[in-house]
Amino acid sequence: MIVLKSDPQIDRIRKACQLVAQYLKLVMDTAEAGMTTVELDKMADTFAGDNGAISAFKGYKNFPYSICASVNDEVIHGMPNDKPLQEGDILSVDYGILLDGYYGDSTVTVPIGEVSENASKLIKTGQECLYHGIDAFCKGSRLNEISFAIQSHAESNGYGVVRNFVGHGIGRNLHEDPQLFNFTNKPKEGLTLHRGMVLAIEPMIVEGGYGLKRDANGWTNRTMDGKLAVHWEHTVALTKDGAEILTLREDENYGNI
Repeated sequence: MIVLKSDPQIDRIRKACQLVAQYLKLVMDTAEAGMTTVELDKMADTFAGDNGAISAFKGYKNFPYSICASVNDEVIHGMPNDKPLQEGDILSVDYGILLDGYYGDSTVTVPIGEVSENASKLIKTGQECLYHGIDAFCKGSRLNEISFAIQSHAESNGYGVVRNFVGHGIGRNLHEDPQLFNFTNKPKEGLTLHRGMVLAIEPMIVEGGYGLKRDANGWTNRTMDGKLAVHWEHTVALTKDGAEILTLREDENYGNI
């Protein structure tokens, strides 16, 4: 069941999302070679507590950390660890906040120091895929139009689109209906989009094939071929004024695609 949110409910989701955006901006500004993802995880816990919120992922289905930290070929649900980040790595950090009964959720992929030309292009293309998806989130459009916009931009740049994981509705629950795939061969089908829908739009784009394998920890999924992956996500509401990015970060140059 899809729950359409009222303006007051969207305002509460917005407040949670703004905290998520602040933390991820901190990650983008501070993550560097020599740091560990466990350090970033502790920062996330402290940040949530200092702002009267709860880290949404910790304890969710027994996940033991506050962030998902996925490095290089890790696509999603990477486990924070004590291994120092290396110059040239790419790091995806997925973070969620629960504040006053409502959730916010967002992901960024950041370069660690100087990265390869292809890694830089992959990061940029992944973010562009997210923006194209957001641009397709319009009243009266179809859910699959978001999927098609993401897939088309990724594949036109020579990249693959992960099939195994999806975007989702969000609000009082971290994961709500509808599921939002990042690919489709039926762009004019799917649910009609309505004011009050709040979606976590999250393309996962890979350098090579989209086949994945899961680590022994039961959580981390990485590319089958060992090639790089990026993950971008925003929580977006469809309001009377159109799509509003609730997790927009300070100084983020949305629309520059």
